[in-house]
Amino acid sequence: MKKQIFGFKCAFKGIIRTINSESHMRFHIVAGIYVMLFSMFYSFSPTQYAVLILLITSVMALETVNTCVEDLCGLVADRYEPLVKFAKDAAAGAVLTVALGAAVIACIFFLDFNVINTIFTFFAENLLYLIFLLISAVISAFFVVLGPVGIKEKFIKLKNGHLTKG
Repeated sequence: MKKQIFGFKCAFKGIIRTINSESHMRFHIVAGIYVMLFSMFYSFSPTQYAVLILLITSVMALETVNTCVEDLCGLVADRYEPLVKFAKDAAAGAVLTVALGAAVIACIFFLDFNVINTIFTFFAENLLYLIFLLISAVISAFFVVLGPVGIKEKFIKLKNGHLTKG
């Protein structure tokens, strides 16, 4: 049992490291959250929800594998190597392939102009929800661009700058 617990700890560390180091992973997380949020406006079947969850997790899993390939390639080659470049490009291509497939399926699932109109109407009539959505978009942008580590560093600099000036 200890071996399984240790394995889960290592797996979570790998996921967290990928989130901290890769803006693409953070983008996929944010996109997945918004997909699930807006899916509430649709009458999706359990199968459609399963497909959405499978696609979101597949893209994120491949992004984690891509990060692993990139890190291993950086470890084994300290100069340009065509096979290393190919391995990195192929891993990135795998992520892109699944992400494009997910985007196409999302268009098939979400491209219903009546529901899109309902969403716009909902946010136009509920100012508090609109403000929450806009704030979440700004926070999401900071999360994608800076990541948890970058945000923490910015807060520390802000705090230290504030303390030294005051």
